[in-house]
Amino acid sequence: MPQVDVLINGRRYQIACDKGQEEHLSQLAEFVDKRVQGLVGSVGQVGDARLLAMISLLLADELSEAYSTLQNNEDAGNSAGGMTVDEREEALASTLETMASRIEALASGFEQT
Repeated sequence: MPQVDVLINGRRYQIACDKGQEEHLSQLAEFVDKRVQGLVGSVGQVGDARLLAMISLLLADELSEAYSTLQNNEDAGNSAGGMTVDEREEALASTLETMASRIEALASGFEQT
């Protein structure tokens, strides 16, 4: 199992991950480190345990908001005329085909003049 060295709040940690996930883990660590640095800038160095708790709560709050937004979007989409996602995609494709045909007709009209 690969090991990745990550740096968070000036401390180096060696984290195991699945093969092929090294770059993703490094990117996640950079994201967390940036968030921790922002938090440290606001509250100062309040200890690793407290920073861990605070950043965990901040990230959990963002994730909760993202889930809520996603659920609201899905609910709005499901209530859009009672159509499923596949039905909406088919309707959109049909509309685009109709528009393309109209544009081609207009274009050929311009070419004839």
